[in-house]
Order: sequence, then C-alpha cells, then structure tokens
Amino acid sequence: MMIEVLGTGCAKCKALEKVTREVVEQNGIDAGIRKVEDIMEIMKFNVMTTPALVVDGKVVLKGRVPSNQELKEILTNKVYRI
Repeated sequence: MMIEVLGTGCAKCKALEKVTREVVEQNGIDAGIRKVEDIMEIMKFNVMTTPALVVDGKVVLKGRVPSNQELKEILTNKVYRI
C-alpha cells in the first residue's frame, strides 16, 4: 500500500502525517508513506483543501485530521470517509 499525505506544511498537515505514521507502525500495516508538499503535485489530485490522504492513488480523506481509530479503519478496512 502506498500512502501519500498531501499538505503544504501547516499544523494540520503535520498532524496528519504524524498520526498516519503512528497508525501504520502500531498496527503493522505494510505501507510506504510519502509527504507531498508541492502545491502543483497536490493539485493533480484535485484537492483544494488540505490536509488530504491518498491511498494507492485514491483520495480517501481531505480537510481534516482523523482520530487514530478512524484512520485505522480507513487503512485496514478501506472504509473511506471523504
């Protein structure tokens, strides 16, 4: 699984990256995590509100930071809540 955290560096963007790394590590999820800060690359995903989370090329969350439990559900059950 490839996870991309989209955000230009604001506090919420950093928080989403942190919680994503924590959830992946704590649950033994086999995933690569990449932080995307370039606005032109973010716009390729048609995302206008950051932070956003992309899993395997699909935007699964945008505009907020989920709880650890919600993010675990998203990553393990592929339950997407945009």
